[in-house]
Amino acid sequence: MGRIFVVGDIHGCLDKAEELLSRLPINWDNDTLVFLGDYVDRGPDPAGVVRLMIELKENHPDRVVCLKGNHEVMFLDYLKDDKLAGAFLNFGGTTTLESYKISPDEPGPRIHLIPASHMRFLESLPLYYETSQYFMVHAGVKPGVPLKDQKEEDMLWIRDKFIKSDFDWGKRIVFGHTAFEAPLMSSNKIGIDTGAVYGGRLTCLVLPEIDFIMV
Repeated sequence: MGRIFVVGDIHGCLDKAEELLSRLPINWDNDTLVFLGDYVDRGPDPAGVVRLMIELKENHPDRVVCLKGNHEVMFLDYLKDDKLAGAFLNFGGTTTLESYKISPDEPGPRIHLIPASHMRFLESLPLYYETSQYFMVHAGVKPGVPLKDQKEEDMLWIRDKFIKSDFDWGKRIVFGHTAFEAPLMSSNKIGIDTGAVYGGRLTCLVLPEIDFIMV
């Protein structure tokens, strides 16, 4: 098995994503590229980031894994149900609408307003990716609960209980969701959301070396 390149939260920062990808020494015959979710919201070009993810998966279907983030869930909810617009817009959804040229006053459902390929991508995202040593997930996992019994809500939203925990899940957890100035390293977890959308850097973790490539 080759190396695994794991990329943190992009949040619409297409320029940083493209620059980071240009620096990754990926061997597409053996290596795997994993994204931890949150492609949309807050940054300037969420639609462009989704388009990039789709292109990567089309070009390397067996080598690219795009996980689900809580912002993808909120976006899908917004597209399907007017009553769920508040949370999406309050968490940075305005830039996503702008990138798709959707008015926030557009009555729902709005699924027809984004490309069908983007809907298929958003609805197909898995919650996690694991190897013999690592469990990769958007937000984290609940302490005291075996990995096979984790709930979707925790994997997409959990913060402090997970981050402060020294629980041993049997695999080291690689996660995004919570932004740090530098990658968080502990014996049971590695956090790689370094706040790209807030003026920080976009981080890629390289496994098994545990190296970082940042832009």
